[in-house]
Amino acid sequence: MNEKLLSIAEQFAIEGKVAAINALGEGFINDTYVVETEGDAPNYILQRKNHIVFPDVPGMMDNILAVTEHIKRKVADPMRETLTVVPAKDGKLYVQDGENFWAVCIFIPDTATYDRADKPELAYQGGVGIGRFQALLADFDKPLNETIKGFHNIRWRFQQWDATIAADPVGRVKDLQEEIAWVESRRKEMLDFWSLVEDGTIPTHVTHNDTKISNILFDKPTGKVLCAIDLDTVMSSTSLNDFGDAIRSYTNTGAEDDKCLENVEMSIDMFRAYAEGYLSEQLSTMSESELEWLAFAGRYITFEQVLRFLMDYIDGDKYYKIAYPDHNLVRTRAQYKLLQSMERQYPEMQAVIREIQNS
Repeated sequence: MNEKLLSIAEQFAIEGKVAAINALGEGFINDTYVVETEGDAPNYILQRKNHIVFPDVPGMMDNILAVTEHIKRKVADPMRETLTVVPAKDGKLYVQDGENFWAVCIFIPDTATYDRADKPELAYQGGVGIGRFQALLADFDKPLNETIKGFHNIRWRFQQWDATIAADPVGRVKDLQEEIAWVESRRKEMLDFWSLVEDGTIPTHVTHNDTKISNILFDKPTGKVLCAIDLDTVMSSTSLNDFGDAIRSYTNTGAEDDKCLENVEMSIDMFRAYAEGYLSEQLSTMSESELEWLAFAGRYITFEQVLRFLMDYIDGDKYYKIAYPDHNLVRTRAQYKLLQSMERQYPEMQAVIREIQNS
């Protein structure tokens, strides 16, 4: 057993004696481990939180505790239907080890996750998971910390974009005029949408902000959705961001970084399935303005990702991990192809939402 990890784990208020600590998955942002204990004590999830991506880990942990405690008061099985944060022995929600921050929650047994939604039935269940998460928190009225500045805020992203274009740190702008034009041609439309959030026309709620299928936990015995996990990005924003992020992820017939653009389209069947699952839980809590702009959310978040991938490429690939020199440019082009597909199918996407709303 890694003595360093054991020393960190033992600083938390866990039950039982630690028997083993094993890596879980290959995290893109955090490092995650399963802490196994002896006897009848529960097992735990130990995570090293990325303080570069999340500069306010204490604020992030405060958000997670507030949201999970709210959910626990409203569900039948509070130990399985949301995460349970385990504090450190000094009462804090984290342990700091030099620059590193660590946090612990109770491991939920007899569960399953999926890396990809490859059929409409699974997309539907993913929609149920995020819809239920938002519905349970519709009456949450405490302020949350902004742990990542300007997350999904396109006005902030454009400020970053303009500064990056002006600086052109590695001299790539001259070769990217077509791609830059893709972003600029949609600037007004995206800012006009965001202004509706800023002036309150589209209300804000608790949002998950990372709604891929792997962040939904399923109950193994029943196969049903259990809860949303990986709550590091929980903040206040429009619920449409969560819907749009899921649509970008679930409906793409290709890969996020597909080199063959012919593979990339938006599947309207997957869109319908996710929307049906999501609205089965969320419809009664949503305003007319949210429903009116729900389909557009897929375009909004996909556009944001086009901008961010291209901006990182122009900036010298500082944010996203890359596997080869032009990886971010490949990602940009693939996401732009997905965006174009959404734009072509937008009237049908709107019709799907109206049909579900009126059924």
